[in-house]
Amino acid sequence: MATNLKKTSRRLAREASKTLRNPNASRTDKSLAGSVLSQSGTNKQTGKRVETLASKSVFGKGSTKKTRRLAGSALSQSNKLR
Repeated sequence: MATNLKKTSRRLAREASKTLRNPNASRTDKSLAGSVLSQSGTNKQTGKRVETLASKSVFGKGSTKKTRRLAGSALSQSNKLR
C-alpha cells in the first residue's frame, strides 16, 4: 500500500481544535476536524468513510470555506491508491 506522508499544518490543527470545541459546529465539520487533528504530527491516513464525507463536502453547494479547508486537508492525507 502506498503511504501518504503528508501531515496537518499547525494552523489547520488549531482551526480543527476550535471546531471541535465549538458547540455550534456541524457534525460534518466535527468529523472532518477530528480526522485532520488526529493526523497532526503522525503518519496516519484518512479512512475511507471520512474520504467519502470530505469528497462530498468539497463539492457540496452548501459547504463553508472552513468545511472545504478541513475536507481538502483530509483528502490530501488519504491513501493514494484509493
